[in-house]
Amino acid sequence: MSYILQTNHLTKTINGKDLVKNADIHVEKGTIYGFLGPNGAGKTTIMKMITNLWKPTDGSIEIFGEILTTKSYYLLKRMGNIIEFPVFYEHMSGIENLKLHSEYMGYYHPNNIEQTLELLSLSDAGNKPVKQYSLGMKQRLGIARAVLCKPELLILDEPTNGLDPAGMKQIRDLFRRLCTEYGITIMISSHILSEVESIADTIGIIHHGVMKNEIAMKEITEQNTEYIALSVGDTQKAAYILAEMGLERFKIVDEQNIRIYDTRMNIQELSKTLVLHQVELHSIGQKAESLEDYFLKLTQELGNEK
Repeated sequence: MSYILQTNHLTKTINGKDLVKNADIHVEKGTIYGFLGPNGAGKTTIMKMITNLWKPTDGSIEIFGEILTTKSYYLLKRMGNIIEFPVFYEHMSGIENLKLHSEYMGYYHPNNIEQTLELLSLSDAGNKPVKQYSLGMKQRLGIARAVLCKPELLILDEPTNGLDPAGMKQIRDLFRRLCTEYGITIMISSHILSEVESIADTIGIIHHGVMKNEIAMKEITEQNTEYIALSVGDTQKAAYILAEMGLERFKIVDEQNIRIYDTRMNIQELSKTLVLHQVELHSIGQKAESLEDYFLKLTQELGNEK
């Protein structure tokens, strides 16, 4: 398997605390890698090391088949990135900021800036000073700068911050297009799991600075467990009725919700029985576990282990 990016026992320690410890990451060429973890899990720390903003305490990073060092400027020219919030020269226009970036990267292509601004719906704002941009516009300009020089690898830390739902869909479609049509590999972190679920080929999950799992989205989809979602006024009473009905494969999720994993159960019969036994029924329906379910289940298990 061809990995455009991989890390080996990557570690970052500050003031005696391990922000990241022995992290092994594998990003396959020509795919979108969704990087997930709770706030403070170490996602940004790893991305800062991959983009050479921070030096690892231990371990190594291999990009394009070469070990990254503090002098790997030629490797960095083949990458685009957004780490945390994009920063610009506020008094300069969007076009001027992108021209400066092109000069810095040594990338010259006729009409490239105009085409990139159009791609991010920023054509009308190109000549305005960046200080007049909204948060969402600055975020789109940051993405424009990241993709401007046609990088082989994009490292994007929460790239949809500040965007409305329509803007998020536009960016999601853009990332998939960059990957499928231009062969750009993308590593993207996000706290919006549904956004990652809709575009990622592979998921990497980090918790307390330790990589816990890497899994293909296809595998998550294939192992998704179907269940009947039941919302009631009294879960304890409902659980007693379910047991009396002979059901064994169910789980009380919280004070109002139960999941029944025997999907052969007739929903109409189930709801009728609960109502007859005076269980207040809020909702009932058949569902399948999502990436969010998978992520929450894994991180909760890890929290219990800790």
